[in-house]
Amino acid sequence: MPQVMEFKLPDLGEGLTEAEIVRWLVAVGDVVEVDQPVVEVETAKAMVEVPCPYGGVVTARFGEEGTELPVGAPLITVAVGAGSEPEPAAVAESSGSGNVLVGYGTDHSRPARRKRVARPAAMAAAAVAAPVAAVAALADPAPAQASGPVPVISPLVRKLARDNGVDLRALRGSGPEGLILRADVEAVLRAPAPAAQAAATPVAAPEGATRIPLKGLRGAVAEKLSRSRREIPEATCWVDADATELMAARAAMNAAAGPKISVLALLARICTAALARYPELNSTVDLAANEIVRLPSVHLGFAAQTERGLVVPVVRDAQSRSPESLSAEFGRLTELARTGKLAPADLTGGTFTLNNYGVFGVDGSTPIINHPEAAMLGVGRIVDKPWVHEGQLAVRKVVQLSLTFDHRVCDGGAAGGFLRYVADCVESPAVLLRSL
Repeated sequence: MPQVMEFKLPDLGEGLTEAEIVRWLVAVGDVVEVDQPVVEVETAKAMVEVPCPYGGVVTARFGEEGTELPVGAPLITVAVGAGSEPEPAAVAESSGSGNVLVGYGTDHSRPARRKRVARPAAMAAAAVAAPVAAVAALADPAPAQASGPVPVISPLVRKLARDNGVDLRALRGSGPEGLILRADVEAVLRAPAPAAQAAATPVAAPEGATRIPLKGLRGAVAEKLSRSRREIPEATCWVDADATELMAARAAMNAAAGPKISVLALLARICTAALARYPELNSTVDLAANEIVRLPSVHLGFAAQTERGLVVPVVRDAQSRSPESLSAEFGRLTELARTGKLAPADLTGGTFTLNNYGVFGVDGSTPIINHPEAAMLGVGRIVDKPWVHEGQLAVRKVVQLSLTFDHRVCDGGAAGGFLRYVADCVESPAVLLRSL
């Protein structure tokens, strides 16, 4: 007799606790193969196709399109033929977003089928023995990094942290190689809690008002910005700069043979040079350890507006890239953002953000820091303005630069020095050449 297996919404990683059903890819009665995608869901990070770990006939689906399900809720049931051995799929990819469910966060083309990936026997045994919430929840027990996987292997520890709102990335594990143990999470829970926020009361709305659920990407953005404002004592400084020479240098570069260089790429290269001089701005604050953590690499986020809302893709190791490489990566990530194909790994692990709000036709802004980073450089529109150049009034291309920074990691001297260096490079690109 066939055995009916229930497949539940797996832990999709990155601290996500729920997902919204966007589109069912199978119907009741369909025959599915092991690791075949059965549903497309939207998380706070990206659109994801979820593969089923069982092969057989779909006997039930749970949830209509548009329904939001928590991790661990039933998705489908599958009648598995007699003699077949059901097997949860907790497969570690060798690249992409770390240890993830098969096909999740690594393939942007979304094919109709996923090829199964071989896994070590030890990991397979651990997945089979784990509780139901453990599907795809195994993590690499490597030392924690700002952009790497969370060093916790137990799904019970993950669930304990998730149920109690504990940020695992903020913890320092007491286990081997920094592995986060249950005792580490319980120690946080025993610590004195901050004063509870007043319970929210529904807002009275006039007749005809439209209510839009604050969930998915919009909800994730709201929570992250609110947390930034709660935790980070931010300050902003700004300066106007003459960008005429920078624009002339870009025009000369693009007149030569080879790929075109974007203004954003040049500004990004200037940022990485400035961060090498002022590394305190490429850091994060570890509240659990009461330490400032200066980060060795610049993973540069950049704000991108999409139909789904504002997202911040991340360019890895921006400090080692040329303007040409930066231009190509900005273009690749922007296209993925536009088509909704960014993976969670493309949106996490940033250490510094470059926000070009000049594309909206505005001169200045005081942006909110992208938590848990320590700073963000804002760039306004580059526009012709009267400017005193070499003692004479002239029309020059002027841009306003603003730096919002975490006052815990540095004082105004470092922030002002960083911003002044960026402005000097914008006004005279030769200044940048001296530091390359």
